[in-house]
Amino acid sequence: MTKIDFDKIRAIDIHTHAEEPCGCHADDGYDELQTTMAKYFGAPWSHPPTIDETAAHYREMNIAAVIFPVDAERETGYRRYNNYEVADACAKHDDILIPFASIDPAKGRLGAREARDLVENHGVQGFKFHPTMQGFYPNDRSAYVLYEAIAETGKPALFHTGQTGVGSGMPGGNGMRLKYSNPIYMDDLAVDFPDMPIILAHPSFPWQEEALAVAQHKPNVYIDLSGWSPKYFPKILVQYANTILKKKMLFGSDWPMIAPEKWLDAFDKAEFRDEVRPLILKQNAMRLLGIAN
Repeated sequence: MTKIDFDKIRAIDIHTHAEEPCGCHADDGYDELQTTMAKYFGAPWSHPPTIDETAAHYREMNIAAVIFPVDAERETGYRRYNNYEVADACAKHDDILIPFASIDPAKGRLGAREARDLVENHGVQGFKFHPTMQGFYPNDRSAYVLYEAIAETGKPALFHTGQTGVGSGMPGGNGMRLKYSNPIYMDDLAVDFPDMPIILAHPSFPWQEEALAVAQHKPNVYIDLSGWSPKYFPKILVQYANTILKKKMLFGSDWPMIAPEKWLDAFDKAEFRDEVRPLILKQNAMRLLGIAN
C-alpha cells in the first residue's frame, strides 16, 4: 500500500486534512472560514499547512497520517482540492501519508467512476464524507451509487458526525446544518453495506450514545476520536473505549486544527487502560486499513 514502516511508527492518525499548496481562497470565502475555525480550535496558525508541510511534521513526530480533502463545492461554493492532486502529493510522501479522497455523493455515477479510478490507479485507500458541509443525509438513497462503488473496492468510508467547528460562531453557522451529522443515520449504511468499513469521526456531541450504539451493534462500524482533546471526552465514551468497543476506537487528531502531539499528550493523561492504548493508537487502524489481521 505504502512504504510506511508500521513496525517503527508510534501511531496512525486516521483523521487529518489536506490543503492546497496555493492555500485558501479569499474570493469564495474559504480563507475566512479557515481562519475563523483556527480561532475556534486555538490552532497556532492563520493559514493551514500544505500536504508537504503536514508530511514533514508527521515524519518528525514518527506518526503515519490518513489525509483527505473535503469536496463540498456544490453546497458551499468552496473549490474542491482535486483528489488526483492530493493523491499525487501524497505519493511523494508515501513513507508517512495515507491518501483518502472526498467525493460529493450528488455526483452520482460520475463520482462512482472517480472513486473506482482513484483506488485502482492512484493509490487512494479510503473516502471522507462531511454530511454537514456537503448538505446531505448519509442514508439518502441517492448517495448509494457512490457507496456501492466504494464497497466494491473494500476501502473504508469515514463520515463526520456530531457538531462541527466549521462555521461555528459565523452568522447562521455559515449555512452549516448540524442535523445531517447525527450518527444514527449511519446505522442504515451499516445495514445496507455490511462489508464496507465505516468510521464515525469525532466524539459525536450531542449524539454520543447514538454513535456508541451503532458501533456496538454493527461489526463494520468504528469511531475515530479526532476533533476533541481527550481531556474533554465524555465519560461514557472512555468507558466504552476501555471495554466493549476497545477494538473499534481509532486515534485521530483533526490536524491542522489539533496537532497530534497535543492530542497524544492529553491521551497519556486520560483514563484509558494500558492494554487499550496500543489498540487505539495503531493496532485497530492497521486492521481496518488491511495492514494486519
